[in-house]
Amino acid sequence: MAEGLLRARLGASSGDRVSSAGLAAVEGRPADPKALDLLARRGIDLSRHRARQLTPELLARYDLVLVMEEEHRREIERLARTARGRVHRIGKFAGFDVADPYGKPLAAFERALALIERGLDDFHQAFWRAA
Repeated sequence: MAEGLLRARLGASSGDRVSSAGLAAVEGRPADPKALDLLARRGIDLSRHRARQLTPELLARYDLVLVMEEEHRREIERLARTARGRVHRIGKFAGFDVADPYGKPLAAFERALALIERGLDDFHQAFWRAA
């Protein structure tokens, strides 16, 4: 959901600059139908999304890596020490984690999406508007 929202915010300029991967992703799995539906209501199409595993090589391609939970940040920095300083929790500025809604009811997806939007707003305020 974060990838879809950020791509929508950046528009056509997002290209290969925005991508998602997971620490425990099931390679090739499509987005959850609940996520597809929630983003479709916002005019965002995630139908082509396929899960992929995060690797050190993939990390090296990006200047900014947003994660949902503090534990994810620590795990990524253990996976690739060169990622330090580029990995930030999406709720960094307001001090929150985004719980993984996978396998949970729609309400969990709605909460996660609201927090992701809030976190992206905070990053936009802190970085992109300043540029």
